[in-house]
Amino acid sequence: MKNVRVTRALAVTALLAAFAQPTAALAEGFKCEPGETYIMNVMVSSHPYWVPVYQGFKQAAEAMGCETVFSGTPDYDIAKQIASFEQDLVKAPAGILLHPMQADPFIEPINRAIESGVQISTFAADSPKSNRTAYITSDNLAEAKFAAEEIVKQLGDSAEYAVLENPGQSNHDLRVTALISYIEEHFPNMKLVGRQATNQDSNAAYRATASILQANPNLGALWIPEAGSAEGAVAAVLEAKADVLIMHADVTPATLEHIKAGNIHMALNPNQGIQGFMGFMATFMAAHSDMFDPFNDYKVSGYNPMQLPFVDNGFAVITKENADSFDLNKYMEGRDPQ
Repeated sequence: MKNVRVTRALAVTALLAAFAQPTAALAEGFKCEPGETYIMNVMVSSHPYWVPVYQGFKQAAEAMGCETVFSGTPDYDIAKQIASFEQDLVKAPAGILLHPMQADPFIEPINRAIESGVQISTFAADSPKSNRTAYITSDNLAEAKFAAEEIVKQLGDSAEYAVLENPGQSNHDLRVTALISYIEEHFPNMKLVGRQATNQDSNAAYRATASILQANPNLGALWIPEAGSAEGAVAAVLEAKADVLIMHADVTPATLEHIKAGNIHMALNPNQGIQGFMGFMATFMAAHSDMFDPFNDYKVSGYNPMQLPFVDNGFAVITKENADSFDLNKYMEGRDPQ
């Protein structure tokens, strides 16, 4: 596994805390009160992406004697996810690690949760205008840059390429717009011939890719910001017997098999376990901010001193050679999925 980025912000914060004026709370160590609970809330809750994230979340929680709950909605529906978030708040957890389906609709619910005493961190996708205390993700700009350079490395700098996208989800938007911008700036002879929204729907991705291929028989590469659409796209490419280099972010068991078979060139996968582990740590520390006495104005301004605007959990490059390391079934052997 190739780790392209490393986590920095949380390590720096921990180092600063170690040199801070000791407090009674810090002397008690990193541990929860009996029954202290943290929730991880997502949309499309059956998606395999969440499984390693929640495992990392649980590993951190168990090390400190904390309780965890996996929550959210099985639907790709912002109203239903917000409703599930509201139901979580009724349980009065210490904190929630949230993957907001869309940024702005979650501003008010997040702010209200924090005002009620429930600390909120976001992961993978963000609500940056809210008062969430931390955002944990892979560096989507670095992912886009890596993908762009790999496409040019494989095809040369005068090829045709297309993108599928999922408008409205912050990390997916950035993965697409950053790749297009980077190619336009550094490889002006590359030609963008297709850009269609598929919204993580494999059937929509199949239709969109088939349409792009029909209109552009010289299509050389396809960049996709998530794995669900990649499943449909690769089916269309195989059916058309086209020679198209496919790259996508994230991974599912289905796309992993296509990588092993050589049908997908590679996937850029966030380090999900680290994402969950660091997500829990950031949320826990926001809920236990009395552990810290940092050198700033938090005492007079009244804001939570545990602020981590961006923690990079890194990403891995999945290829045919290392694909076995990303077998979710093997990873979950002997592990409790709940």
